[in-house]
This record gives sequence, structure tokens and C-alpha cells, in this order.
Amino acid sequence: MSESATQTHKETMSFQAEVKQVLDLMIHSLYSNREIFLRELISNASDAADKLRFEALSDDALFEGDGDLHLTIALDKEARTLTLTDNGIGMSRQEVIDNIGTIARSGTRAFLENMSGDAKKDAHLIGQFGVGFYSAFIVADKVTLTTRRAGLSAEHGVRWESTGDGSYSLETVEQAARGTSVTLHLREDAGEFLDGWRIKSIVRKYSDHIPFPIRMLGDADAEEGEEVKIETINEASALWTRSKDSISEEEYSAFYNHVGHDFEAPLAHLHAKLEGKHEYTLLLYLPKNPPFDLWHTDAKHGVKLYVRRVFIMEANEKLLPRYLRFVRGVMDTNDLPLNVSREILQSSPAIEAMKKGATKRLLGLIEELAKAEEQERFNTLWDAFGNVLKEGVIEDFENRDRIARLLRFSSTASENDEQRVSLSDYIGRMQPGQETIYFITADTLAAARNSPHLELFRKKRVEVLLLADRIDEWLVGHMSEFEGKKLQSISRGKVDLSAIGDAEETKVDEAAASPIAERIKSALGEKVKEVRATNRLTESASCIVADEHGLSSQMERILKQVGQAVPKSQPILEINPEHALVRRVADASDEIVADLAEILLDQAILAEGGKLEDPAGFVRRINKLLG
Repeated sequence: MSESATQTHKETMSFQAEVKQVLDLMIHSLYSNREIFLRELISNASDAADKLRFEALSDDALFEGDGDLHLTIALDKEARTLTLTDNGIGMSRQEVIDNIGTIARSGTRAFLENMSGDAKKDAHLIGQFGVGFYSAFIVADKVTLTTRRAGLSAEHGVRWESTGDGSYSLETVEQAARGTSVTLHLREDAGEFLDGWRIKSIVRKYSDHIPFPIRMLGDADAEEGEEVKIETINEASALWTRSKDSISEEEYSAFYNHVGHDFEAPLAHLHAKLEGKHEYTLLLYLPKNPPFDLWHTDAKHGVKLYVRRVFIMEANEKLLPRYLRFVRGVMDTNDLPLNVSREILQSSPAIEAMKKGATKRLLGLIEELAKAEEQERFNTLWDAFGNVLKEGVIEDFENRDRIARLLRFSSTASENDEQRVSLSDYIGRMQPGQETIYFITADTLAAARNSPHLELFRKKRVEVLLLADRIDEWLVGHMSEFEGKKLQSISRGKVDLSAIGDAEETKVDEAAASPIAERIKSALGEKVKEVRATNRLTESASCIVADEHGLSSQMERILKQVGQAVPKSQPILEINPEHALVRRVADASDEIVADLAEILLDQAILAEGGKLEDPAGFVRRINKLLG
């Protein structure tokens, strides 16, 4: 028995448990801008036409004798319906279940976690998340979708219908034409969307750039008995092929909304046509907000590849380096065959040239934003994507110096964590005699800012960069210097500040402190590699220091958190010979010294943000000492 014969019955299926919640949040976020629904449905229809054109490159029969790809809008005032039809790729029954019956299967929880309840902030997530289709329920109390995938016979048509109440019906129907038709049964308060002029204005506002004709079928304002008109209501040309002078900011923004699946305007855009050995056009955008899956390992890149204005593929990692994965837009080239495969992309000189050219120009665009007069926009970019850009220092040797100049960090130069500095700023403020860029890594900015390692640096007014993002440990591991200045962690190895300010401030009487250090080391045994007097502490009694070439305590914690095996290491315990707690060691009994040594080590571990193996023992020893 054929598949169609077994599935002609109508069945009701349930959405995911979270779908109703997603719908409610979406409608709440977008209700004040309801016209967005039409842009989203047109965007989906345009994508379907793009996909058919691509698949037909290898199977011309998919056109079914009709290569005139277009979208049609029909309004019916009497029935109160708006219907959008495309003759694109269409969907099979299973594709309807996967794409319409399920909302972003792998990311629903992440999406809900990112929803803040702030309508403006939440709106930009909706398109990214792939729920643009469901914006139809903002204006409709029932939505009917009828579709047939190109290449399947007429009896494989599928009808999907829902009132957005947590379930939908699905049935197999006869569908002569390929493609998809979406009918919205409009709510009582949505009558404005039955006005032909209103629909035309929305299309021209948001979707004029769609490269397929959008046709209005039978103007809803026509008098009864008049001849039915078919009118193309959009420009229907690829925006990136037009000259920059002929494109308004509104058009650039509308195209970004389409390719970026975002409801907000972009932060900035880059439009360039490159000619020479390789000819290609770039229209790329910097978003204001990060996508919810920015840190997912399987997150898609957001740039579409076109060959001679024919859509080829989306989200290809070969088009831009991974640290620019937040960029959205299109690349169009004449230097590739229309039947380009992923294998061809692996070794294509044209693709490599596009990637290098796009990277160079995007970094230039970000550099422009980093100028003083553009600080607000640059700060927005850094807040959203700063940690992603840091990956570029690690991954992109050719552009490492350019990316390094874009990096921003909190530092001890300001008590405001939001006040960030560049490495060039830091060098410009170096103290006389200072030749090193100093930094400290920690779990949080508060932990970094309050670290005992900063005490001598504060006393000598030496600025220290505060690094509290997880990627920072890898960053400094791949960037040992900047503009000839060495980068050095203040919590690793010995620190020599004798060339800065008063050299006497950095001296320590190691001979006098040696017996104390030896008693502490004897009491701690193999728990520490070494105990030594230090000049870096002015207030605290002790601190943990990593070996010059060993893992920092912060890196050890990160590796353990991600399940990596970390070789057991012995920290170096540095003590402040002038501190009262340390001085007590000199004349105390062995029993008291054992407790004091453990307290000094535990305090140092806690100050680093570490966890104690025996917290109860620490409390017991403190109470004993105070008793």
C-alpha cells in the first residue's frame, strides 16, 4: 500500500510542551509591531524559492515545467483571510512536522532562558530562533498551511492547521501545484491587514529587496465585477547588485532583517564590490545582539553564498573565520560554477580570496567603530561579541595584531568594570621604567579586582588588566607580547618591579624570612612546591603563585570544569614576612605552626577563588587560633 493511501486520514498532534509558552512570549513581544508577521512569512517564502532554484541546478525536473519563481498575496475581505503563496521547494509531510509542528527542536530551552520579558530585547531573538512563521498568530486566530514538495506527485500534498492553542491538525490532501500556501484567518482587531494599500506599504517597507516578484492578486479594494488585476508590488532585484548610492539606510536595514532573521536594525554594514583576479560582492552586517546559540558548537554561520545571484548555500564555515560567526549577510561571486559543492569550496582560490577580502574589510569596519567618535556603537559590539573576537587572536595568525588592537579589558585604572581599556591605552599609561603589560586572570572581575597579588602594584601605581572571561586564559597563552611589550601574569613566577619607583619598596629580607618559610614548608609537606618570602604583598599574609611555566590555578579550575584531566600540581606559597600572622610562626610551637601553615595556605586558596578540600578543618583551625 502506498504511503499516501495510509496517511489520508486527519490527525491531531500536540506541540512541544514549551511551544505555547513561546507563542505567548512572542505575541507579547511583537504585538505593538504586528505588521512584522508579513515580513516573516515573505522571508520564509523567499527562502523556499531560493532552495528550489538551488536544488533544481542538479535536477531540473523539480521546476515541473514552471521556472517563474514568485510569491502571491491574496486578500479576501468577506472571508477575512490573507493568503501568501509561493511556488518554491514546498515541504513533505515529515518536513511539515519537523519545521512547523516543532519549534527549533534543539534550542527551545536556550531560547526561553534568553527571553527577558523586555519586549524590545526579546524581539530580536524570535526570528533567529526560527519561529518567524508563528508571528502569524499575532494577527490570526487560525492559520492554515497547504504544501507539496517539488518532485512529489499531487497526492502528497499536506494541510496543517492550528489555532495556536497547543495542538495542530495534519492531513494528506491533493495539491496540484508545488510550493506552500499560508492562509491567515484574521482576528477581529486585525482588519487593517485586509486593506490592499496597507499590504503594499508593508511589502515596500520591509520586503522590497526580495529577489522574487511579490504579486498582489485581485486588489481587495476592487469593486465587484471589475477585472482581477495581478500587480507586482516589490522591486524584485537583489539588493547587493545595486549601487550603494541608490540604496537607502531603510533598505539596507530591511535586507538585514531578512538575512539576519532579526527584528532590530543592524549596528553597521559593509557593502563592497571587488574586482580583479577574483570578482565578488559583499553585503555584510554587524548585529547589535548575539544570537542565542552563539556559543553552541553546532551554531550556524550567518552568511549566504550566491553565485551570479543564485543562492547556493547558507551557514558555510568556509566563507568567514569562526571568530566572525556573528556576521550576517551575503557574498556573491562570478568565479564559481552554479553546481558548486562543499568539496569544491574546500580548495577553491575564489572562496579563499573572498574569505580573506571579507575578513580584512570587516576588521576595517570594526576599527572604524573603535574610533573615539564611534565609541557607543563599538561598546555595543564589544558587549555582544568581544569574547568571540578574542578567538581571532588564537585562530588567525595573519590578522592577530589587528585583532589585538581591538581588544578591550577592565583594569585597575578604573573602579568601573564597564570602563574598558585597549592594550594601546595601557602602554600609553605605563610608569617610567615599566616595560611589561601586567594582567591577572580570575573567575570574576570582583575576584580579580580584590586579589592580594595587586597589593604592590597598587602601591606603585602600576596598572593591571583584569581578565575574568573563560577565554582569557587561552588568549594570553597565545599572545605573549603586544607592540614589543611582554605580557606577564602577576600570579605566575616572581615579579620584579624594582625598576619602577622606589626600589627600596620591593626589597624583602629573605635571610630573615627563610627560617619562617622553612617551618611552614615543613608543616605543609607535599601540599606546596615551595614556600618563599615575597615583596608583592603589603596587606595580606599569603598568596598562591603558579610556577613560571606551569598552569595557573584559574586554568586548572577551567580544565576541571570541562572534564579535562589535570596533572596534579604543587602551588608555590608566598608569605608576607611583615604580617602578624606570619611573624607568629617564628616562636610558635610545632602544633601551632601546623595550624598557622594550613590557615595561610587555605586563605591563599580562597583569595584565588579556589575551593578548600577541608572547609570544616579551616573553620576549626581559625576558631582555635582565635580562642
